Amino acid sequence: MTAPVEHGSWWWQHSPMPEAGVREPLPERADVVVVGGGITGLTTALQLAKTGADVVLLEARRIGGGTTGRSTAKVSLLQGTRYSEIARWQSAERLQQYAEANREGQAWLRRFCLDHGVPWDDRDGISYANGRSGVRRLEQELEACTTAGLDVAWTDQTELPYDVAGAIRMPGQGQVDPVPLVTALVEQARAHGARVVEGARVRSVGHRRPFAVRTEVGEIRADTVVLATAMPILDRSAAFARMKVERSYTVALKVPDLAVHGQYLSVDQPSRSLRSTVGAEGTPVLLVGGNGHPTGRSTPTSRRVEELLDWAGEHFPGGAPVTAWSAQDQVPTRGLPHVGPAVPGGSGILVAGGFAKWGFTNGVAAALALTARISGGYVAWADAFDPWRPADVRTTPRALQHNAEVGIAMGRGVAHVVRHRATGAICTHLGGALTWNDAERSWDCPLHGSRFGADGEVLDAPATCGLRKPPPPPTDDREGAIR
Repeated sequence: MTAPVEHGSWWWQHSPMPEAGVREPLPERADVVVVGGGITGLTTALQLAKTGADVVLLEARRIGGGTTGRSTAKVSLLQGTRYSEIARWQSAERLQQYAEANREGQAWLRRFCLDHGVPWDDRDGISYANGRSGVRRLEQELEACTTAGLDVAWTDQTELPYDVAGAIRMPGQGQVDPVPLVTALVEQARAHGARVVEGARVRSVGHRRPFAVRTEVGEIRADTVVLATAMPILDRSAAFARMKVERSYTVALKVPDLAVHGQYLSVDQPSRSLRSTVGAEGTPVLLVGGNGHPTGRSTPTSRRVEELLDWAGEHFPGGAPVTAWSAQDQVPTRGLPHVGPAVPGGSGILVAGGFAKWGFTNGVAAALALTARISGGYVAWADAFDPWRPADVRTTPRALQHNAEVGIAMGRGVAHVVRHRATGAICTHLGGALTWNDAERSWDCPLHGSRFGADGEVLDAPATCGLRKPPPPPTDDREGAIR
């Protein structure tokens, strides 16, 4: 077993965010309230403020402290097998719109970084196969990328220190450090008049205009509310029934030299994501990610980290582990992100999420689409993101399968609680039996991905209320497992 390493996002350790300072008081009124201080919420707030709207952004904890600050921060149009997965359920037109949305998101972010002194690295994106089944998936992805209009080509050559069965490459992709990025986004949003309030968890949103947004620190009313929380916090959006929630892991290692120059992602097992960056005094750092699983349905999670460290040590000898962490992502059953009205026909409460691990392009595209919708504009590719399109009825079997899996997890959780007479480890969202995540030191819900710290604080939506009396962590971490 690998010796334990420090826990926490390398980005935050390498370039910590400025201190939050004194929380701004909530105003009574705003044109738009944006909920969520990740890349999607910040870009939305900035773009709306540029139009002259009175915007207030509310973040439950710290800006960039969620998935944005835990990402590998690849800004890529080549996205593993995303295009072929979308092509299974969507038309060629929707596939092309998805590609155009991501192209627009990537272009906006590149311009923003170059204009505001945020470091940006151009890198080739490479998806590769470990074996024969992966080669078939690559062939399907290449075909889908071609249909989508992307410049992707087959290659048998990579710089990786191990054999691969094949790869596809797309030149000219990007990567960033998310902390300087969100710092610049906050600065620009405030410079254009938006108010950014940290430590203001939203508990509920009213049903009629002006919408009453109730937080832990007060109430504010707005004509429009944008829920940029990845998984919407309002059950009436039904998003939790149409998204799978997954956790994946990343380890950072100091390496003797730049281990990889491109961005790599395997399309079969073992799942591996690779990119390099530079630490203090120019020290090369390799980020190795993978080993994902449905949230709350794999214990002990520390094994996932140990496997990554062992694999990295085997293939990149000489690397010194620095830290390890994980992130949460939402994968929509329809393949495409959910960006638009929270309920069919609605216009005042909007959602943005379901980016399937590619939020640095999709999240920015979502912000551009929402800004156009709110300000009376229109972008054609945003039709693909509409969460209530009638054509999506063909993806109903996937949603039903997902919810059947949730039902099985709920049944197992109830059986576990009864068997072990556990009390208190119950999700405040819809009553799921929580499992102990020993890698993150958190209580995770296997139903819809809500997570709580050991102190009971909400870490991830859709839950909005913490645990009143969080149980003590199990003395044997496996005690928290649903078997």
